[in-house]
Amino acid sequence: MDAVAGSHSGCRRIGQLKANTVPAVEEYTAAELSDVGLDRQRLPRHVAIIMDGNGRWAKARGLPRVEGHRRGVGTVRTVVEECSKLGMEQLTLYCLSSENWKRPATELTLLMHLLRQYVIEERSEIMRQNLQFSLIGRRSELPENVLQEVETTIECSRANSGMRLCLAVNYGSRGEISDAVRSIARQVARGELDPEQIDENVVSENLYTAGMPDPDLVLRSAGEMRLSNFLLWQISYAELWVTSRCWPEFRREDLLDALREFSGRDRRFGGLTD
Repeated sequence: MDAVAGSHSGCRRIGQLKANTVPAVEEYTAAELSDVGLDRQRLPRHVAIIMDGNGRWAKARGLPRVEGHRRGVGTVRTVVEECSKLGMEQLTLYCLSSENWKRPATELTLLMHLLRQYVIEERSEIMRQNLQFSLIGRRSELPENVLQEVETTIECSRANSGMRLCLAVNYGSRGEISDAVRSIARQVARGELDPEQIDENVVSENLYTAGMPDPDLVLRSAGEMRLSNFLLWQISYAELWVTSRCWPEFRREDLLDALREFSGRDRRFGGLTD
C-alpha cells in the first residue's frame, strides 16, 4: 500500500515538473530534416534496434563487460532523444533476450541493476519529452524491485502523447508466439473464438505488441547478420540495416545514415511499384 501511494506521489511530482518546464526536445522542422538529407514523409513510423556489442566493445579496451553495458546506456539516451526529435511514432530497444539468462549471474545482476536505475533516473526525462513508456517480454522472471519501477514509469507516462519508447526485456519472439497461441487456444476452449476466425489479425492481437505498429526498420549494431529471435512476426516486411559499430560507439550520425538509406529503399511488400 505504501509503495503504491509512493508511486502515485512520485508521478504527481513528475507531472508537476512536466507542467512547469519547457519540453526537453522539439521535433525537427522540415528545413532541419532537409539539412541532414531526410524527408518527414519518408521516415519510418517505428524503428526497432538490436543493441549488440557492449561486451565486445569493453573487451577490446581491456575493460570489464559491465563497463560496456554502462556506456551503452549513454547511447540509449542519445538515440531516444534523436528519435523523439525526428517525430518517430515508436522506438523499440532489445535490452535483454530470454536466452541471455545463460550469462554469468554477476552480469545478469548488473543488467537488472542498470535497468532499474534507468527507469528511475530517466523517468523525469521521459515526462519532459512526453514519451509513452512500455515494456514487452515475460515479466514474471524479472526481479520484483525492477518490475515495481517499470510499472511506476509506465503509469507516470500513460497520458503522454509523444513517441512510444518500448523496451524488450526477457523477450524472445518464439516465446511470445507460443504465449499468443496459448491465449488463442484458451479463447477457443471458452467458446469465445471460432477456430475459423483465427487469422493474422487475431494472432497480432494476442502478441505482446498488440496495438503497436509493426517496425518499418530494424537496426543492428556490432556487425552481426542475424535477427536473434527478435520480433520475428512483426518484422516480416521491415527493412534491415547493420553497422559494424558496437552499441557504445553508435552515434547520432549512424542513426541518420540508417534513416537516409531507408528513405531511398523501394518498399514493395510483395507487390510491384512499376
